[in-house]
Amino acid sequence: MVINPSPGSPGEFSLYFHIPFCTRKCDYCHFYVIPDKDPHKVLLMEGFAKEWARLKPLTQGKGLKSLYFGGGTPSLLGPEKIQEILTWLEPPSGIEITLEANPENMTEESMRGYAQAGINRVSIGIQTLDNAMLKKLGRLHDGQKAQQAVLTTIAVGIENISVDLMYDLPGQDLLQWENTLDQVCRLPITHLSLYNLTIEPHTVFFKQRQLLEKILPNEEVSLQMYEMAVAKLSSAGLAQYEISAFAKPGFHSRHNVGYWTGRPFLGLGPSAFSYWENRRYRNIANLNKYHQLENPVDFEEELPELSRMRELLAIRLRLTKGIDLREWKLDEETRHVLEELITQELLVKTESNLRMTRKGILFYDTIAAEII
Repeated sequence: MVINPSPGSPGEFSLYFHIPFCTRKCDYCHFYVIPDKDPHKVLLMEGFAKEWARLKPLTQGKGLKSLYFGGGTPSLLGPEKIQEILTWLEPPSGIEITLEANPENMTEESMRGYAQAGINRVSIGIQTLDNAMLKKLGRLHDGQKAQQAVLTTIAVGIENISVDLMYDLPGQDLLQWENTLDQVCRLPITHLSLYNLTIEPHTVFFKQRQLLEKILPNEEVSLQMYEMAVAKLSSAGLAQYEISAFAKPGFHSRHNVGYWTGRPFLGLGPSAFSYWENRRYRNIANLNKYHQLENPVDFEEELPELSRMRELLAIRLRLTKGIDLREWKLDEETRHVLEELITQELLVKTESNLRMTRKGILFYDTIAAEII
């Protein structure tokens, strides 16, 4: 048996709203997204209202810890509709409320509207500041527009700003990557999420994979890119607190930490996932059906307790601080697996703490597979 304490304070939960609109779907994107059209927005808002009416009773007596508007491009929904949703929710004062946005549609007027609506954290999909790389990804902004988006967000009074960066891009070299990192480190951001490109099924890149694989950085260059990012971000005051996440002191993502520590969350919108009362489920990835169905869930599972706890153990190890072993009662098989990973220098144990080594961070998928 693996036993662990509940994450955070008892009764805490998070909310996620999936807003699937995009001006154009990026060639690497595998998320559920649809064209940005007014009739679609009407359907989505009606669907949100119906789903929240069904889910709200589940949240009675519990405390909302974070709220996240993801997508797609949530900033295309408009400040008025975001404010309407927040009116339904009546979130507690001071909680983290994040909006994802893309640089090409971030105007001072719209961002001021979001700030007035209650958004206090913005996550900007920069991906890279190299214009040639942006074109290859199918992005609609250039490097200058991306940097301006950060400054615009600061100007309207939202100072908690995260940006997304991608590496392992087709044709990308170390010099291009270093140039992007140097520019990003000079921006007034508080958080950064780092991703390497993965070619997923049902994407344009997947159809082109045989050509793309010839110009992707090799494993050695990829490793150099990752280590360069860790070093430069650290020097800029953005400390790594999770495999893919870096933050200035006090600015870690409260919402994402919930995912990594097993905090319950409800996901609203087409294709949104939820994790509630040890059950994981997903809404149907179709706006019309999401709008029509009384209960739009099309997939659900409840893992056996041992499997669920092993999964949570693996996910918590993504955090660089690791876990406190005094809070866990490990079964013999899991304990043996962890000892093997320590022997392989993927994990390190110091007194009651267990965490990844630098090598372990690079081979996290191996760690997770062995534990789960």
